[in-house]
Amino acid sequence: MPDLLKKYKQMRDFGDTPEPSGAKTKKKTKLPLFVIQKHDATRLHYDFRLEMEGVLKSWAVPKGPSYDPSIKRLAMMTEDHPYDYASFEGVIPADNYGAGNVIIWDQGTWELIEPGDDPVKALAGGKLTFRLYGKKMFGEWALVKIKGRSTGKDNEWLLLKHRDAYANDKVDVTEVAPRSVVSNLLVEEVGPENVWISNRKAASRKPPTLASRLTKTKKTTTAKRPPRRATPSPAASARSRSSRAAAPRSARPTPRRRLR
Repeated sequence: MPDLLKKYKQMRDFGDTPEPSGAKTKKKTKLPLFVIQKHDATRLHYDFRLEMEGVLKSWAVPKGPSYDPSIKRLAMMTEDHPYDYASFEGVIPADNYGAGNVIIWDQGTWELIEPGDDPVKALAGGKLTFRLYGKKMFGEWALVKIKGRSTGKDNEWLLLKHRDAYANDKVDVTEVAPRSVVSNLLVEEVGPENVWISNRKAASRKPPTLASRLTKTKKTTTAKRPPRRATPSPAASARSRSSRAAAPRSARPTPRRRLR
């Protein structure tokens, strides 16, 4: 059986980088997992990874995913990563491949929709349509391989959103929800102490989901609107007029008659 992680291991010095070496491949979920790691390396990008064949098939997406079905994001396929890389959040030291800060921007599970029922075969055919169950990524998506028009590379794909109940051309998910779903940190806030730990405990404070972030934004917008003046009901106006009509007028003093 070929070593799918051979290239990954050749590109890293595990005595220097905190990235996992791929020794552990324990299965944790019924469905295969996915993870998107925001990676501030030479250029900021999003590493999109799908579990398959016991490893994480990986794509670097420079601009990140978009919920707008009309937008197709370039996704450059990279080397396979080990299963336990899905838990990595921290800093890759300088002078190492991919040096820079990494956060877990989203994570969850996924399932293949088409073609067929074998994701490895679909990947080889150059097209994957799948459903994501994450904290920020929902609904149907697709990865489609394209021919390198300018570079001639064989690793260029497109990541796109299908038109479903979650499609939205008004919300930029990378702007609305920029934080880690594990630590709630921004990518620039990750320090050297945030390294990969196999038995890391869950964060004590539950980070906000995309839904809660959108709700908060909506409430803030509503709160900024000036209060509307209350308009009295017709019945209240009628009672007010009736009260004024029933009130007695002030009696005028009766002039005193002079005695003759």
